[in-house]
Amino acid sequence: MATAIIGLSITLVASISSTSLERVMSQGVLRMTTLEGPTTYYESARGADGFEYLLAKAFAEYLGVELDVSVGRDLNAVLFTLTGPQASFAAANLTVTNDRSAWLRFSVPYDQVRQTLIYQRGKTKPKSIVDINPEDRLVVMAGSSHESTLKTLKQTQYPELSWESLDNTEMLGLMQLVHSGQADYAVIDSSAFSINRSIYPYARSAFHLSEPQPIAWAFPQHIDDSLVVVANEFLDEYSSSGQLERLKERFYSPTDAFSIGGSQLFISRVNKRLPVYEDLFRLTAEQYNMEWYLLAAIAYQESHWNPLATSPTGVRGLMMLTQDTAREVGVANLLDPMQSLRGGAEYYLSLKKRLPKSIVEPDRTWFALASYNVGLGHVEDARVLAQRDGADFNHWETVQRYLPLLRQRKYYETVRHGFARGNEPVNYVRNIRHFRTILRWHSQEQARMLQAELDAIDSDWRPPNLSSL
Repeated sequence: MATAIIGLSITLVASISSTSLERVMSQGVLRMTTLEGPTTYYESARGADGFEYLLAKAFAEYLGVELDVSVGRDLNAVLFTLTGPQASFAAANLTVTNDRSAWLRFSVPYDQVRQTLIYQRGKTKPKSIVDINPEDRLVVMAGSSHESTLKTLKQTQYPELSWESLDNTEMLGLMQLVHSGQADYAVIDSSAFSINRSIYPYARSAFHLSEPQPIAWAFPQHIDDSLVVVANEFLDEYSSSGQLERLKERFYSPTDAFSIGGSQLFISRVNKRLPVYEDLFRLTAEQYNMEWYLLAAIAYQESHWNPLATSPTGVRGLMMLTQDTAREVGVANLLDPMQSLRGGAEYYLSLKKRLPKSIVEPDRTWFALASYNVGLGHVEDARVLAQRDGADFNHWETVQRYLPLLRQRKYYETVRHGFARGNEPVNYVRNIRHFRTILRWHSQEQARMLQAELDAIDSDWRPPNLSSL
């Protein structure tokens, strides 16, 4: 339908030079420029991922073309790309500002954020910009809307205000600086803080520097608006269909229901225990076509990466398999890390395969995890309760509200598999999603730091003076 409408609109355009939409359609490629990061674009074991990437990919499919992605070193590089022919648009959690609107075209907003100043827990919480001393280290992303806000505040109200604008970083990196005490303050988006607060629990929100600001795609100003018009049509349809909200749930679901102690314990074990088993997680995940972050997160939830773990009910090992499950998946030694991990992966994938085809990703993963914990039968009972209420029984965010009802007689007596401690699989899935997110972002940060070290080595290297030999 969309392609037909687009084709008709192209036919109606009578112009000597082709429009921006015509060029995309004739080339069969939509070119996006973005930043690398957990909510923008990154490469996982399953391929390309990220909120902005998947939203742009859906737009490319709407147009019936391929999506081509280029990644800028920093925000300035992304925006500079729009001045030439290398990109059709930029998608990088961009805030719509007056300064940017003077030289860029923006789509309709698909989200909104507030600029937030963060500080380190344990230090005095600032109440306003006045409380920031000139000797304090305040950091922001270079070229960001946050930097523009600080410039305005310095020019209009606080001439003593000073800060550092950091290149080649993202908001997750700024939070890490504050969390570790390497910076006193940082300005980031409220959404970034909400998502990452349990990963860096010593970074705390102080106050907002702005009212809610729209997030949108940016298009070059020097082109016509035909591509922007169709992008707006797509975003409106994608939002009204509920798909945008689902995509947001996948990436922005709160992960702050964890104590500082619990998060710190996990991060400590990431540093101490994960290196012992990471190669095994990666190897097993590759063999079973799984994401290693997810496999490692399941193992942590089950045993805290202790291959000798044993529960009061007799389940044992890295993946805490029962004797019956171990026999089913061919595990002879529950305490052997490799056997346990392979057995757990096989069992998880068998549960996932047995789910109804009407359950699609990412919900299919959450349902399979819940089934790993409480069994397929009880998960199906919760779906039945949801269906009776006319709720979406193929959507995890809905069904997770019905699982705890299986503790109540008036509900569990009406379904096939009876009583279940239905709150436990809800917590189980939530925890694994939390651990998976931390592992994924920790891995990305490690890779980024390694690349920065390699870049530094390259920049220091000089060819030998051959004339002296």
